Amino acid sequence: MIESNYGELLDNLIVAFKETFLMCGTSIGLSILLGVPLGLFIFITSKGLFWKNLVLNFIGGFLVNIIRSTPFVILLVLLIPFTQFVVGSTIGPVAASVPLAIVAIAFYARLVENSLCDVDKGVLEAAIAIGASNFRIVKDVLLPEALSGLYRGLTVTAVSLIGYSAMAGIVGGGGVGDLAIRYGYYRYQTDVMVITVVLLIILVQGIQSLGDFVAKKADKK
Repeated sequence: MIESNYGELLDNLIVAFKETFLMCGTSIGLSILLGVPLGLFIFITSKGLFWKNLVLNFIGGFLVNIIRSTPFVILLVLLIPFTQFVVGSTIGPVAASVPLAIVAIAFYARLVENSLCDVDKGVLEAAIAIGASNFRIVKDVLLPEALSGLYRGLTVTAVSLIGYSAMAGIVGGGGVGDLAIRYGYYRYQTDVMVITVVLLIILVQGIQSLGDFVAKKADKK
């Protein structure tokens, strides 16, 4: 094993994980704040539940698909001017949070739409039959019935963001990916690479287990 200053490594790992949590936490928060309404909008405009509008549905779905189909590394570069405009910088975890958040919003919006599509149509028809308002149907029927799927989708999004945040390190985004590249690749310190990979595996497994547990508790089936 190549010699390493493990005291320095520990300090760098702490900083790197803080940067990763900042990037992923910000992105996950925005994906909930904006991804849920966007997924709900796409669902409503396609199904004619309240407001069928195929033009708006196509526009919303098309934008989501463009973001989801663009490789994240390329998206990082394409969004440099926008990132500069929003946060005033293109380097660091805050700057990396901008493209990460955009990807997370689009990714989670599609998962939200899929979860809403799985809601029992009979439950919706019953709510409409008793004269429930659109807001009540969304608040008391659609979202509660789709809650388990929403949690599972959020878990998938969070796990994906950890991988994306590692790629953000390539362009100066910081985080665990940046640490692994700087020490494990450029300095040929294989032990650092192995440690970061193991820690990321543990982190992902923890998030997945927690997400599965919460989704199972919320499952009404």
